[in-house]
Amino acid sequence: MNVVATLSGGALTGAPDRTAEFAASVPPEPCAADEPPDRTDTAWDLTHHPTSAGDARRITRAALHAWGVDEDTTDQALLVVSELVTNAVEHALPPITLHLGRPAQGDALHIEVDDGGPASQEGDWIAGCAPDEHGRGRDVVAALATAHSHRTGIHGATYWADL
Repeated sequence: MNVVATLSGGALTGAPDRTAEFAASVPPEPCAADEPPDRTDTAWDLTHHPTSAGDARRITRAALHAWGVDEDTTDQALLVVSELVTNAVEHALPPITLHLGRPAQGDALHIEVDDGGPASQEGDWIAGCAPDEHGRGRDVVAALATAHSHRTGIHGATYWADL
């Protein structure tokens, strides 16, 4: 069973940010039977907004802490999640969903970000910055991940990385 939690626009409305509390309160649950029995996949729907990268980092930190993932892997995961979510906000259409695959003993941490497919124009941040201020996200992911790629479907794209 996949767990999907939806973040309302708390960060957009000025309400207190309770993302970390929220993430910690959503316990990971096992995936469907076609997944290995010791793997957990947890997912969160994110708003299509520049603040979503920060929300995703808070969610990831809380989930990995709850799973007992070491600090080095957590730090790497936070960078990868930030890059993948930022790319989804800046280059793709909504919706955006963050997936974290709980690693079993000896397995890699699996991270995925789904988006709604390519946007017809770049996001506000990309449009307003100099060329040398962007374009390094894929290199960051490649440097940190043991494997990474993407797949496209009829409803969008998924970018993933294993750490």
